[in-house]
Amino acid sequence: MKPVVKIGAFAAALAATFGTAYAVGDAVGPVSSGDRPAAHAGHTPGTPEPAGTRTETEPPGGLQISQDGYTLDLHTTRVPAGERTALRFTVRGEDGRPVTEYRREHEKELHLIVASRDLTTFRHLHPARAADGTWSTTADLRAAGAYRVFADFTPATGEENLTLGADLAVTGTYAPKALPAASRTARVDGYTVRLTGSLAPGADSDLTFTVTRDGRPARLQPYLGAYGHLVALRAGDLAYLHVHPHEEAHGTAASGPEVAFSAAAPSAGDYRLFLDFKADGEVRTAAFTVHAGGGSAVPESPAQESRVQQSPVPDEHSDSGHGH
Repeated sequence: MKPVVKIGAFAAALAATFGTAYAVGDAVGPVSSGDRPAAHAGHTPGTPEPAGTRTETEPPGGLQISQDGYTLDLHTTRVPAGERTALRFTVRGEDGRPVTEYRREHEKELHLIVASRDLTTFRHLHPARAADGTWSTTADLRAAGAYRVFADFTPATGEENLTLGADLAVTGTYAPKALPAASRTARVDGYTVRLTGSLAPGADSDLTFTVTRDGRPARLQPYLGAYGHLVALRAGDLAYLHVHPHEEAHGTAASGPEVAFSAAAPSAGDYRLFLDFKADGEVRTAAFTVHAGGGSAVPESPAQESRVQQSPVPDEHSDSGHGH
């Protein structure tokens, strides 16, 4: 039986479970970005970078709260489990002032990802920005525990996409969960998603997802300027991988059943992949556990059922999203 503790005093349990101590409810202080900037990550469109262009000294995205003069100021550092509550944050520039101008990437100025440290809960949200630079959205995080919040954006005056991360505590009764079993097939709401391709440590890799329903190819509809969005997180520290689609969507024409991406794994290890796709007017998330290089301690499973929280597709000013 899994141990159960209260998040109000869960620092010790998290240290044992994740190997890292977390200060519950406290804002995380700035972390030095080192001598080199991180590779640009997340939803950035464009031609894939050639394999081997990265170096081991470039830190993955999402591990730092500050980078290249920008800082993620998370105003909300704790929320109760199982309640829809507000999340508020600001991106600050080198002068300490809120950033109010961004480049649009896949139809949004900023993409917000919220994931639990055990990688069993995932949300892709689209917050609204106020005139003063404060971003806000709502989220229903049903499982208590330690979470990581990722802000994926490109400043209007910047040249590189950035992914900054900060810790969030979800209070309530906490039970640690193991990383889901590795699988190349995920099922969600009657759709079957199959993954081909593998992550290669230290190089760009091609990953292709094929979506079917009742054995027939699915028609993938445009969503945020593409036919699919992929977020990849490394188990253990939740490093946010460099990922972008091979094809972008134009207009309202459907595509599919395949959607392909280039992904760069910074090291060997287990990773969790979250694919967002739109079919029949709804956005769904299919989740996979994969391993980059060598053998994995995660058991293999023929298929995983993705338990997806249904939400309406957000419009330009919606603070809603979808998740797993």
